[in-house]
Amino acid sequence: MAECNHVQWQPPHDYRPLEHSSERQTWAVVILTGLTMLIEIVAGYWFNSMALLADGWHMASHMVAIGLAALAYLLARRYAADHRFAFGTWKIEVLAGFTSALLLVVVALFMIGESLIRFWSPAEIGFDAALMVAVIGLLVNLLSAWLLRDQHDHGHGHGHGHGEHPHAHSHEHACGGKDLNRHAAFIHVLTDALTSVAAIVALLGGKFFGWGWLDPAMGIVGALVILIWARGLLRDTGKALLDREMDDPLVDKIREALQQVPDTEVTDLHLWRVGRAQYSCILSVVTHQTHTADQYKAALQAFPQLVHVTAEVNRCDESAHLDPRQ
Repeated sequence: MAECNHVQWQPPHDYRPLEHSSERQTWAVVILTGLTMLIEIVAGYWFNSMALLADGWHMASHMVAIGLAALAYLLARRYAADHRFAFGTWKIEVLAGFTSALLLVVVALFMIGESLIRFWSPAEIGFDAALMVAVIGLLVNLLSAWLLRDQHDHGHGHGHGHGEHPHAHSHEHACGGKDLNRHAAFIHVLTDALTSVAAIVALLGGKFFGWGWLDPAMGIVGALVILIWARGLLRDTGKALLDREMDDPLVDKIREALQQVPDTEVTDLHLWRVGRAQYSCILSVVTHQTHTADQYKAALQAFPQLVHVTAEVNRCDESAHLDPRQ
């Protein structure tokens, strides 16, 4: 006999003050980045600096990416109560972060291509004016990075169980996970800061030592670093989008907690993330006893990050179905 117990779904993504703060700061960085981008691109063409021009176009792509991050916050907030999103709107933000990572790859490849062209066709550079603009760009990037620095909060989990105690509420605080959308925007402005530093180093080398080759060389070095950061961001966001969570330590902890219930074998367990630090779980157990699904849910009360649990209890008479070591 199988007994199932379903937890009524409540969207885990309640738009907390931290998200409002992230949205406002992201829009501020979009405006700041856009103004600096225009200055750097114009100056890069005017003074023939590849490093400065690369920094400007790099910043242009970041303005698009950061604008996408701000739009993701807006859409996640607007549709937070829309029940068509079965598990809330958190993945809108993750999708924006994944797209930003792809844009980073495009920017890095563009920088490599432009730098190689400048190796073979060097141009005269106006070092003094280009240095001034590059320093301004660096200061803007550092300010933007400070605004978008990673923050951590405490999620507020809601469990609405149906069974013997309908509409029972559990208000637990779980440690908040990383805001991948904000982190993606932060990586973009951090790479902007990197290319600004590279531009300054290249311009100083060219001005004082005549190292014209340093300008495109720094463009390539900066692009390679950006590719490394983009890889990490693609890994983190792709993992969330593809529900690759079964290597999470929480899986083993849940399994151990369930097996603390006497005469229990966990035959199926699926865990996936539906919020920064919030998970849904489907589980199936086999037992000889008269354990109920509510008893297994009670065994998981120590995990407030579980906001949606479906439990199936299968009772059998054959001991062969159970592992004798349990």
